[in-house]
This record gives sequence, structure tokens and C-alpha cells, in this order.
Amino acid sequence: MRFLLDPEQREFAASLDSMLTAADTPSVVRDWSRGDHDSGLALWSRIAEAGVFALAVPEAYEGLGPRPAELVVAFVELGRHAVPGPLVETVTAATLLTALDDTGPAKLLLPALASGESVATVTTGSYAPDADVADVRLAISGAGERGLVARFPAPLKGFRPVDPARRLFPLPAGGQRLATGPQVATATERALTTARLTTAAQALGVGLALLDKTVSYVRQRTQFGVPIGSFQAVKHQLADVKIALEFARPLLFGAALTMTREDVAAAKVTACEAAYRAARTALQLHGAIGYTAEYDLSLWLTKARALRTAWGSPDACRATVLSGGRRW
Repeated sequence: MRFLLDPEQREFAASLDSMLTAADTPSVVRDWSRGDHDSGLALWSRIAEAGVFALAVPEAYEGLGPRPAELVVAFVELGRHAVPGPLVETVTAATLLTALDDTGPAKLLLPALASGESVATVTTGSYAPDADVADVRLAISGAGERGLVARFPAPLKGFRPVDPARRLFPLPAGGQRLATGPQVATATERALTTARLTTAAQALGVGLALLDKTVSYVRQRTQFGVPIGSFQAVKHQLADVKIALEFARPLLFGAALTMTREDVAAAKVTACEAAYRAARTALQLHGAIGYTAEYDLSLWLTKARALRTAWGSPDACRATVLSGGRRW
């Protein structure tokens, strides 16, 4: 089956690509990783103006969605340009709030998320990404009749994991209860589906960028008087990366159409593994320069590694597929 973007979706992708190219995202990422969020928040506002976050918010709350296919289009471009910030977490929080039976928090928080006035993070574990910059911080705990969604206060100190532009913060004590009861389980499932779908789209964009950068590099780097891109072994490696990425693309858009847990999990593991393959190939073919943090390639290498396990490891996603979506 072929999944082709319609003219409106292609124009949307092209406009995001043009805007993000002009924004010089590598410098924005480096600022963000140092804790300087000014340039990143300025870019965040422009992304919101383009309607990206509104795609996850229903029209009843001043949004445009939910429109998962368009979210995939947008997040592929965000990944291609390595845009920093809790992008996935913001649309995940929007899905969570929308799915809760109690519309009080939704009415209060969703319009600001759609417009970009608010930044959100959400977690189901002990750590929340970019909680220092988010003003909407949600934690999900429990299941079934005891499910709970709470808004927690700003944490004091975090640490940088693999991706320097994705700082993690431990959950502080205290918080404001937003919702409780069995409806939390259903809302959590929908939110996790959105999280995995947009993570997969972001990973596909990262992989495509790594492939483009590596192809350009092997055309310029020479050994024995010829470009290394002319070597058969190099061609085979890049062809394998291209095939993996192109195989992930229809799974991703197919999952956006069905929005079932099984399809989204399959798309997530396939796209993230393809991006990880692209990262390993890029690192090998760039040689020693690929290991340096000063070289912009590292921004995509570390993001590919971080996305691989974000919102579900490869093993967890495979388990979801094999179990028919009965567990995460």
C-alpha cells in the first residue's frame, strides 16, 4: 500500500522545512542544552503559529484536531531539524487532557497549549523531560480504579542524559490532583499512543537528516584520490539505511490512520530502529569527526539514540505488537 501526502500536507511540510532551515536549529539546540531557552521558546512560538500543537487539540478547545496524519507530517520535519524541547510531551499532554472525562482541566489548559503560550511535559515514571521550562507538568500514576493524573510543581535540579537537549528532572513531592478513577486508564492509553506515534515520526525525520548529511559527506571526503562514496561497501551501507527508512514510512502513516496501539507500536520500533541504523552508519562513515560534540552531526546522533527508548523501548513495542496491544 502506498501512502502519499496530499497537496495541502506537502505544502505544510515544505513551509515547516523552510521555517526551520532559516531558524538555524543547531544553534538553538546548543543554547537549549546549556539551559538558555530564549531562542528555543522563540522558535516554539513560531512552530505554534504554524498550527503544530493545535493539531492535537480539538476544535472545542481552540485547536484544529485531532489530526494524527498531519501531526506525523509535522514531527518528521521537527525531527529532521532536531528541534529541541518537549514537543512530544506537549501533544501527549493535550491528548491526555482531551481524553479525561472531567473537562475542567481541559478547558483551563488546552487553549494555551494549542496556541503555544504554554509548554507541557508529562511522565508515567519518576522523571519528566524539560520540566524546568514547562509550565504544565503532568504525572500519571496507577491504573484501573486508582488511576491518577496530577499537576506537579517545578523541580529544582535535573541532569542531562544521552541527548544534551533533553534534560530530565525527578518528580518533586506534592502536586495538584486533576483527575482520578477508571477514566485515567483510557486517557493514558490514548496519550501513550500519541506519544509513540509522534516519537516515531520525529525519529524518522532524524534518520532522514542523518542519511542526507552522510550522503553529502561521502561525496566530499576522498581516499586514494576518489570520493569514498564511490566505494561499493559505502554504497551498500547507505542503501541499507535508505531501505530501512523507506520501510518505516508507510508503517508510520498507516498507524496514523488506524491509531491502534499495535500499529503505532510497530511503527515506533521500526522508525526508531531505522534512525538508529542511520546514526551508526553516519558515525562510521564520518570517521573521527563524527565523535566530536562540536560537529553538528552529534546533535542528530544523540537524538536518534534518545528517541529509540523514549516512550517505549524496542522490546516493549515488540511486546505490544505480539500481545495484540493488550499491554504497554
